[in-house]
Amino acid sequence: MLDIHNLTCGYGGGFSLKDINMRVEKGELMGIIGPNGSGKTTLFRAVTRILKPERGSVMFEGRDIRRIPVKELSTGMAIVSQGAEAGSMTLEEFVLLGRTPYFNRFQFLETSKDLSAAEKAMKLTGTYGLRDRPMSRMSGGERQLGLIARALAQEPRLLLLDEPTTHLDIAHQVVIMDLIKKLNRDLGITIVVVLHDLNLASEYCGRITLMKNGNIYKTGTPGEVLTYQIIEEAYNTVVVVEKNPVSSRPYVLVVPEEERNKKNIKYKDR
Repeated sequence: MLDIHNLTCGYGGGFSLKDINMRVEKGELMGIIGPNGSGKTTLFRAVTRILKPERGSVMFEGRDIRRIPVKELSTGMAIVSQGAEAGSMTLEEFVLLGRTPYFNRFQFLETSKDLSAAEKAMKLTGTYGLRDRPMSRMSGGERQLGLIARALAQEPRLLLLDEPTTHLDIAHQVVIMDLIKKLNRDLGITIVVVLHDLNLASEYCGRITLMKNGNIYKTGTPGEVLTYQIIEEAYNTVVVVEKNPVSSRPYVLVVPEEERNKKNIKYKDR
């Protein structure tokens, strides 16, 4: 579904990704994690054509994304990014923006198919009852569901999400991640999601890519990536990794400085 070959790109003399190689198979739910400044968002921008590669390529279904017309690419790949502006639009009006790639050259009004796709997207995200509410009057969790609904209205095969649980409380984080898992499992949508929360990545993702300093540090299953040794090396902090008693997946516990000092624990000594 997505193939990244020897990708190098950045911001002109500043931070850059270096020779990134990553493959996302059709039907996967891939999580991307890493410390602040590790390159997660830069990689996201390269995959979504915001950043032009200095070297290498990003392939979507075997084709270089730079050679796919934007309108065509938008019917196969949808993006949920942070900070999308909605103005005073209602939720339904906002979700219908996801149908723009399907408009004909001189089309100005939505067709019945567009309205049906938007309705389906809102029902999938549990927001259909909010369709007449302005986006500006929605809570953070409702707004995030609206952003996902707009992306689903594009009827994508690949869904890219940039930190969709940021600033949400734990209940809304679970709602968002349960929805992402459902879309992947029940609809077969391939999903790549950038996450800060290691435990959410562990619980919901089939594979995880850990980034550090513009490089891919480790890729594998949650059990392969989320060991205390790897986390401490990547994040330069002390953690304890246990198994979630329900799912048996890795669960990362932080160790406060006071406790580290009491026991004289340093991450490099472990």
